[in-house]
Amino acid sequence: MHSTGENAMIVVSAAEMREMDRKTIEDFGIPGRVLMESAGRGAVRFFLEYFGEKAASAAVVAGRGNNGGDGFVMARYLHHRGIKVTVYLLSERGRVQGDARANLDLLDPLGIPVFELPDKERFEARRTAIAHHSVLIDAVLGTGLSSDVRGYFRDVIEWINDSGKPVFSVDIPSGLNSETGQICGACIRATATATFAFAKCGHVLHPGWGLSGALRIVDIGIPPHIVESVGPRQQLLTPASVSGFLPRRSADAHKGTTGHLLVVAGAPGKTGAAAMTALSAMRAGAGLVTLAVPRSLNPVIEPQVTEVMTSPLPETVDGTLDEKALDRILALTADKKCLALGPGIGTGEETQRLVHRLVEQSPVPLVIDADGLNCIAGDADLLKRAAAPVVITPHPGEMSRLSDTPTRKIQQDRIGHSRSFAERHRVVVVLKGAATVVAAPDGACFVNPTGNPGMASGGMGDVLTGLIAGLLTQGIAPPAASCAGAFVHGMAADALAEKVGPFGYLASDVMFEVPAQFREIVEGAFLVPGSWPVTGFPGPPLRGGG
Repeated sequence: MHSTGENAMIVVSAAEMREMDRKTIEDFGIPGRVLMESAGRGAVRFFLEYFGEKAASAAVVAGRGNNGGDGFVMARYLHHRGIKVTVYLLSERGRVQGDARANLDLLDPLGIPVFELPDKERFEARRTAIAHHSVLIDAVLGTGLSSDVRGYFRDVIEWINDSGKPVFSVDIPSGLNSETGQICGACIRATATATFAFAKCGHVLHPGWGLSGALRIVDIGIPPHIVESVGPRQQLLTPASVSGFLPRRSADAHKGTTGHLLVVAGAPGKTGAAAMTALSAMRAGAGLVTLAVPRSLNPVIEPQVTEVMTSPLPETVDGTLDEKALDRILALTADKKCLALGPGIGTGEETQRLVHRLVEQSPVPLVIDADGLNCIAGDADLLKRAAAPVVITPHPGEMSRLSDTPTRKIQQDRIGHSRSFAERHRVVVVLKGAATVVAAPDGACFVNPTGNPGMASGGMGDVLTGLIAGLLTQGIAPPAASCAGAFVHGMAADALAEKVGPFGYLASDVMFEVPAQFREIVEGAFLVPGSWPVTGFPGPPLRGGG
């Protein structure tokens, strides 16, 4: 799952990018100034492609660091293309050093105006002039930002956002945390962003993906062997990478060769969760599915799942699963490839004890969701004692209960918390929500760009559990099954949003849409680089090159 092949879209942390830059400069011998030149030149190509004739003039609002240096290179190339460009330096010239200073000094012989605006008063004096430019280029703060933007820079960012002008960000919108996608006090709302070498984690996580605008990845010449040596541990899922995860069937495939899944789910009032999980697994291609539910619910559930086999289980007086069901469930796993556990089972004491024992004793891989997760909250170390591989699919609230961490903190660093939990408990974590994160036990993380706010309705998680379990049942490794399930789940919802509207479609509608989306991926309709839409990135699709 660490693939860096042609179908993988690498996403890097700030530390990984710094190390790649350092090795390229110090070990390989490409000067930093050459990298800066490539960055600025590539950014201008995207700028001109995106804005075209609308960019009659441009104001480069620059800080004194390397992000500003990239902006100075852009100013030079825009000048060469006949665009009226002015640089507004949010510092005194004497404080600009290194490669950035060398590129700043090249502007003078070309007659490109540079105004030093080291404080709010001098910025205010030039504010009207800045606002008269067609496009504002944000080269204020780069990927190294980790603390909140305050004072003068915050005022500048807020003024740019209020200006009503299109904004082109250099590498990352100023004020966006490149690790987490969170706003550091204040953040530029970019119309478009040119980022260098690779997308950063902050570009593909919420809310960063909505603040980056149309994103173009500019190749600046980082050698592949250096990328390999650093080993970035994040990827953005793409149709091409997901296609590589999907099973390929031989002409003589039959239901006995495509896997048999056991689903343990359901309680009074929650038979729908059990039914959708089982049916979604079949929509994902599982050959056979057996749905095991509390005994009294079996007559209720059978008419809902005509293609699924059912098995009644011992129940409590309340009609929920009894711990006495353990032996029957373990016997049912004998010919199964996977056990999906948890949708709608409740959290009574007997059910909790049953879930704990199943985690420790199941001989087949587990996909645990919903009440199954709530049953082990407070004893997450139980997962370390699992007899077989485990996939958990929590939403942020469930993840909060599992990890004893406030939901707000989890949302502020979705990759970091998912990775930490996956490594510590040796499970695959599928942290649901905007930009679902899949974290593997080896620390690899995958960000899913599909899906939309219309999925905020009941039953969506049950469908996802069924998809992942159905793929796992067909022999796909747990991390790959989780990635493919999450991607296709969101892809099906995106197709519905296009057809019926932004909300109001049901989880069962998503389930019925799934096979068509598998077809799109398998037949390659979306496999042309740059041809597929990434939800949350307005404008042209996110793509490499440039």
